[in-house]
Amino acid sequence: MSLQEPPADLPGFLGLISDELGLELTEEEARADLDVLPSWDSVHLLRLVMLIEQETGRRVPVSAVLRARSIAQIHTEVLAAAGARPVARDGAL
Repeated sequence: MSLQEPPADLPGFLGLISDELGLELTEEEARADLDVLPSWDSVHLLRLVMLIEQETGRRVPVSAVLRARSIAQIHTEVLAAAGARPVARDGAL
């Protein structure tokens, strides 16, 4: 899979994580603190940064991603770096 932009909706971002990192996360889990995710660790974070950079051809703001406390916040930081905003699955914010 190669993307020009990261998925603008959280479910799409979670699909990318599932397909490429093998982590199945619900939207509720994506909004939870990273410390409470049983399958999440720093290696996943590094793999996610590398995946997004490979898929989009854009650099990910690592310092902002490291400050993020949830997958949803990481998604927001990645979109902000791409000049985009998150949208709901139905296209609304």
